[in-house]
Amino acid sequence: VSHQRTDWISIHSHICHLLIPVLGPQPCFHSEKDRKHGKEQLLRRQESLIAVALSTAQQFVWAGKPLEAIPAALQALHFSSQVFGSGSVQLVPVFLLLAEAFTGIGHLWQAAKYLSQAQWIVLQTPDCSAALQSKLHRGLGLFSAAEGNLDQALYHLANDVYLATAEFGLNSVEVSGGYFHMANIFFHQNKMDTANSLYTEV
Repeated sequence: VSHQRTDWISIHSHICHLLIPVLGPQPCFHSEKDRKHGKEQLLRRQESLIAVALSTAQQFVWAGKPLEAIPAALQALHFSSQVFGSGSVQLVPVFLLLAEAFTGIGHLWQAAKYLSQAQWIVLQTPDCSAALQSKLHRGLGLFSAAEGNLDQALYHLANDVYLATAEFGLNSVEVSGGYFHMANIFFHQNKMDTANSLYTEV
């Protein structure tokens, strides 16, 4: 019952009205034109579901509610796999969000599984954007910090900052997240001058 309640609060109350036309029986079309239009309509509905589920999960993570984020992120993963395929680069943000949520509830083995899947897809995608690689390194950095491996965390977060700078520019807001997480680590290590310098940069 508690799982059902969490599931309802997390995502199903947001997407019930979107699920019926996607999961229900599809109409029978008599012409190729109608079939094509029906497929396009189904795809748009699935993409809407993914967007709602992903943004809902992200909001829960930002609000410090990782447990509530998981059902929404799993819905995003389910429909993203259907629409884009299980090895698609579009799944990487979902895997990273799941990793962050599972790290947040202390299930590091589960987080590691999703991070590995994200990393594998990025490695298999030669033209993967610097923005997505930056997100991957941030996820790896946060995971390493949760494990207590602070040097490894700083390495990944430095890569996050470098790649975000390459993609968005030196003074972009996208770079600030990497600096912020690095500052938190230096603060934890009692290196206050470096931490304060990075917080100022943020």
